[in-house]
Amino acid sequence: MKKRPVDLVVISDVHLGTYGCHAKELLSYLNSIKPKKLILNGDIIDIWQFRKRYFPKSHLKILKKIIALASKGTEVIYITGNHDEMLRKFSDTEMGNFKLLDKLVIDLDDKKAWFFHGDIFDASIQNAKWLAKLGGWGYDMLILVNQLINWILVKLGKEKFSLSKKIKNSVKKAVKYINDFEDVAGELAVKNKYQYVVCGHIHQPQMREFTNKNGSCLYLNSGDWIENLTSLEYHDKKWQLMHYKDLKHKSIEESIEEEEETIDLNLNPKDLGTSILMDQIVSYKR
Repeated sequence: MKKRPVDLVVISDVHLGTYGCHAKELLSYLNSIKPKKLILNGDIIDIWQFRKRYFPKSHLKILKKIIALASKGTEVIYITGNHDEMLRKFSDTEMGNFKLLDKLVIDLDDKKAWFFHGDIFDASIQNAKWLAKLGGWGYDMLILVNQLINWILVKLGKEKFSLSKKIKNSVKKAVKYINDFEDVAGELAVKNKYQYVVCGHIHQPQMREFTNKNGSCLYLNSGDWIENLTSLEYHDKKWQLMHYKDLKHKSIEESIEEEEETIDLNLNPKDLGTSILMDQIVSYKR
């Protein structure tokens, strides 16, 4: 399969290790591109909800694919989020083309771009972590129920729908939270003279111009791989919000088969510190 060259790709909120993660679709997307730089903007591995009995091969293939990209020259930057916050004790680790950071500022064609996950804006995480974890578990269960409902709808010849999106859009507080999140990120970016601010966390893909009396910036959110299946791409000095459903792919099965030799499940687990990440995740849940 011919790969599409991209200068920079941003994905976030994959939540590997949960039932809602669309790992096969993400692998198909990653197999279709050849990025110079890949930024993983938090919550890639869901350590909060990690279960030893549930980490399927398709989820492991994502980790192996990321390693394969780094080994072939892609600069991979893993920015920690709240669901993988345990990795923050390894912040500023660098192994070959792989870096682990809490935040990142880079220049993109003479414009400053600020990348961070976004959980710092969430009061429930900062002040009542147990409540945030309970909410994460409830969200995972909602996604599981939604999958069952959508399976029935497809069998009946009807369109799928998203329960969580419906709930978010109908609850005024949820809509306000998203708008406030975007505004706070935009205000901080303008204050610090960043032209781009790139977040994840709220599972709401977005690209919009933020303006206040002090200036303007472009607010971007990479969305997630639970409901929206979205990423951000920067190429030829332009940003694009990519939706998996709109991309022209071969079937997932063909794409995965084509990459089987590249994504070797018997890769040395010491490559790029994979053993460190996985050992820490498992020990965290003992």
